[in-house]
Amino acid sequence: MIASERFERAAVLGVAVAEETRRLLSRHLDAAGVEGDGGTVLVDVPYPDAAVVTALLDVAAECFGERGDSIEETRQAALETLLQLAGFDAESQLNCGEVGGG
Repeated sequence: MIASERFERAAVLGVAVAEETRRLLSRHLDAAGVEGDGGTVLVDVPYPDAAVVTALLDVAAECFGERGDSIEETRQAALETLLQLAGFDAESQLNCGEVGGG
């Protein structure tokens, strides 16, 4: 396999991980979400989806080379990168508080 094929496959995998993370968060986002410091929305993701999200964040942190003082900070940095990759913006269902179908 040539390098360009490997990079293409890695890019497809990165986007798939980002979209799956976004889908799982959207699924558990509700209008009564808790707002934390600085307007941060806290989403409670129950088991078994929480285990999937944790695994996705760990994989993303490793792939993106994210580092933090704790595992939670590392996962938060990976989540921010994933949401950017997934096109998290003003039109996002996550931003609007709407739960997507799927």
